[in-house]
Amino acid sequence: MKAAVLYKAGETPKYADFAEPIPASHEQLINIKAASIKNLDKMRAKGAHYDKHENYPVVVGVDGAGLLADGTRVYAGSATGMMSEKALINKHWYVPIPDGLDDVTAAALPNPAISAWLSLVYKGKLKKGGTVLILGATGITGKLAIQLAQHLGAGRIIAISRNQEALDNLDADVTISLNQSDNDIKQAIKTEAAKTPFDVVIDYLWGKPAELLLAALTGHNLNATVDHTTRYVQVGEMAGSAINLPAAILRSTAIELTGAGGGSISKEVIGKIQTEILPEVFKLALEGKLSIDTLAIPLKDVAEAWQQDARGKRVVITM
Repeated sequence: MKAAVLYKAGETPKYADFAEPIPASHEQLINIKAASIKNLDKMRAKGAHYDKHENYPVVVGVDGAGLLADGTRVYAGSATGMMSEKALINKHWYVPIPDGLDDVTAAALPNPAISAWLSLVYKGKLKKGGTVLILGATGITGKLAIQLAQHLGAGRIIAISRNQEALDNLDADVTISLNQSDNDIKQAIKTEAAKTPFDVVIDYLWGKPAELLLAALTGHNLNATVDHTTRYVQVGEMAGSAINLPAAILRSTAIELTGAGGGSISKEVIGKIQTEILPEVFKLALEGKLSIDTLAIPLKDVAEAWQQDARGKRVVITM
């Protein structure tokens, strides 16, 4: 079969022949129709993710949309790599794709939508009417987080990013540009926090932007009492993998700092992805309440697709 094959960490996957996988008793074959290229896929290919590839050559891609033997269209994760004509999936873990939802969208939407949902609902504990701040709001997952926050009844959404053009097109209540001085950024954050304290912060950037945000939220009153808690959910590290975190930030204000990603979500919640979260995500997409911009590229051009600057669109490999 043809597949996107990675021969060594740090290289670009190549369009090549690869042995067709043989299912074990708990697995089944799926004929792949579409599989998206995500930051997770690229980090694993670089050897930079904590769940990196161990053996080479390997087929890349952790999830996608395809057909089961009986013709059922499903979304699933892969045991063998989804950027290929065929892959193996667990017999018991897949989500049917509803009629009317195309394969490209069905492959592109789940990963960022699940991330945003888990961050807002299970880690952020967003309540109706709550205030949400999204750091890195113009990325693919950030834009979905805004849409989901609206669906979940957020009362106010503050979006922060460096991409001014994309910021101007966001459906957020307030936007703050990172293209200004550090003091102006911190003052803008303080101004919005004074209007309505932040209930949930979703951070896709980390690095210096996170340091500025946390500094802006630092308290300065030794006798202050807790009347509001901000749940700070760390998700991505597009601006850096480490920050300087002064102890005073955690002592002087009620910030609950946590993360959302593989290994940080309970088994109970993981189970709900298949039975509740993804079916709802697909339903919202069908109703036009959730959308993602995509760029479809055929498997034979995977090397070029891997390097593609899609400018806010999710690149999807099609078979």
